[in-house]
Amino acid sequence: MNKESWLAVGAHSDDVEIGMSGTISIHTANGGKATICDLTRAELSSNGTVELRKEEAARAAAVLGVSERLNLGLPDRGLQMKEEYILAIVSVIRKQQPDCLFIPYWEDRHPDHGNCSRLAEEAAFSAGVRNIVDPESLPPHRVKKIYYYFINGFQKPQVMVDVSNVYKKKIAALQCYESQFVKRDDSFDTPLVNGYIESVSAREKMFGHEAGVGYAEGFMTKRPLLLKNL
Repeated sequence: MNKESWLAVGAHSDDVEIGMSGTISIHTANGGKATICDLTRAELSSNGTVELRKEEAARAAAVLGVSERLNLGLPDRGLQMKEEYILAIVSVIRKQQPDCLFIPYWEDRHPDHGNCSRLAEEAAFSAGVRNIVDPESLPPHRVKKIYYYFINGFQKPQVMVDVSNVYKKKIAALQCYESQFVKRDDSFDTPLVNGYIESVSAREKMFGHEAGVGYAEGFMTKRPLLLKNL
């Protein structure tokens, strides 16, 4: 049984699923705990509503075996570097006490994704500082490892996870977001409703090809990985 606790942070519901839902599925199936924290309610999304996005996020979390899904209600397209936003994430980190923190890769075409990454990175540091007081006055917690997952783009990852055996579950989690990824007569025309899931699959098939497997999810890290042997 994997007793490691994970916290995955995204700007919007569906960000985490796009980047690493296969990896989360493997972790929870092996007995690990995973929590997802969405920073915003995605109230400015071109398609769907806040209530519908909430329902879709709950369904996707159930598919992945996520133990808890949180939403901080920060402003969509307003994720600026503010102390109150950082401290809100500090509270989540201290309450969840994750061993590993997963956040978006810092370079992304959507500004909210890059800003989410920077806010969460600041919060991870602050969460371990004893004299920084968060809104819930929780004791400090230091995250052991931080990994960055990809949402948009085709960067070359430093770390890959073989998700071939669970890729159908990843697709099922993404398909929970019908408002975002299914093109309907009344849909606003965005990249998401024009074969976006297929483009994610193509990226991860390419990663898998590089690693000699069917599908792989890619990650970045700013710290060296320590191996006991090669």
